[in-house]
Amino acid sequence: MKQLAALAMLLLTLPAWSQAAKDFQPAQLRDFPRATLDIERSEGRDRLHIWIADTQARQEQGLMWIRQMPPDYGMVFPLDPPRDMSMWMKNTYLSLDMLFYDEAGRITHIQQHATPLSEAIISSSGVVAGVVEMLGGEVARRGIKVGDRVVIHGPGN
Repeated sequence: MKQLAALAMLLLTLPAWSQAAKDFQPAQLRDFPRATLDIERSEGRDRLHIWIADTQARQEQGLMWIRQMPPDYGMVFPLDPPRDMSMWMKNTYLSLDMLFYDEAGRITHIQQHATPLSEAIISSSGVVAGVVEMLGGEVARRGIKVGDRVVIHGPGN
């Protein structure tokens, strides 16, 4: 009987929890513009809710100090003009996957499971138009590959 009551309570709170995840907004990212981003794969499409690191200061901050994030959230670092990009995980508590993409939105390089708090340099391995960061493990779970396409919907596009 206790298990049934617990299940009923979980089912009643699930809609509120999923809305809370949809509205996830850490204080550190309150002033960042938000948008959605699709990753177009041969097997389908994945949508992420993203923060846009559209200034030098926002790019320097990135996802530093964030300790949790739903799996359908991420951050994009648009680069104008496109260039080689180097990143690190200093003060970043989450393991992240990084998708480096060109001007056409094609993913050219993927870094999986970047080590939290590491100061090791992660390179784009060439000129890119931007970088998408998402939770570590999401690239493998979603089947994202080099050649897939990133499409940003919202501010700045």
